[in-house]
Amino acid sequence: MKNQKHKKILEYTSVFQEEKEGGYSVWVPELPGCTSQGETFDEALVNIREAIQLYVEETKKELFTPSYIKQFVVPVQIYA
Repeated sequence: MKNQKHKKILEYTSVFQEEKEGGYSVWVPELPGCTSQGETFDEALVNIREAIQLYVEETKKELFTPSYIKQFVVPVQIYA
């Protein structure tokens, strides 16, 4: 049996925003500067996957260096 590399499956939360002019903007809060867009939701999804892949390839050493970052998402409600 050949020596096979095991690949990690990474998962990132992406924020999609429907634009008034049409289409979608999308970004990954956990990956600063990792943004994309698309005319449709599906296109934006494909584009952000590609952007994440490129981001991870460019910053691979940084991403897999053990470090302690405490981040979390909290919904905040206000009265308007």
